[in-house]
Amino acid sequence: MAIDPKDNTALIRLARESGEDVQAEPLDLGLRVRELRKDKDWTLEQAARKAGLARSTLSKIENGQMSPTYDALKKLAVGLEISVPQLFTPPQQAQVNGRMAVTRVGEGKRQATVTYEHDLLAETLTRKKMLPYRATVRARKMEEFEGWVRHDGEEFLYVLTGVVRLYTEFYEPIEMKRGDSAYYDATMGHNVVSVSSEDATILWVTSLS
Repeated sequence: MAIDPKDNTALIRLARESGEDVQAEPLDLGLRVRELRKDKDWTLEQAARKAGLARSTLSKIENGQMSPTYDALKKLAVGLEISVPQLFTPPQQAQVNGRMAVTRVGEGKRQATVTYEHDLLAETLTRKKMLPYRATVRARKMEEFEGWVRHDGEEFLYVLTGVVRLYTEFYEPIEMKRGDSAYYDATMGHNVVSVSSEDATILWVTSLS
């Protein structure tokens, strides 16, 4: 996919399109309750007592033989020491797959635009929730941009070298030097220019979900 030289939002589209869509499986509430109970190493009797429910009631819920009332759900949540929404949220720990990507210096996938030169990091990982990239800021004035850059999500900017000026749609321009950072809503128009004699470099991390 070619990067539009007028706008670096194509990087966000590129990252989103790099992974396949995965359909979420419907949650089995009974199984979820059983897993939560076993995580605490509790017997049916112990969990039922802590939740203030009859053992038979908890057993029926776990085996899908009974749909609990909201009052029963609240009691279950209190007894299991979690919130009600957590009863319907699959445990993240069960999905841990140990993914990791290391990008050595100079190995980032390079994408050049008129105003920036991007090195995409962690390029081998699909379905990322963040898009990290190192950018060399070529632009020296706002007139080099054809309007604001804006896209979905939130964004974190960290200055690695040089001095930059961060322009945003609703705030006064901010001059930032090495070690300075900013976190902002990326749907707000934003552009960055280098105000040092050399091209500045920054680290950008953009949310993808």
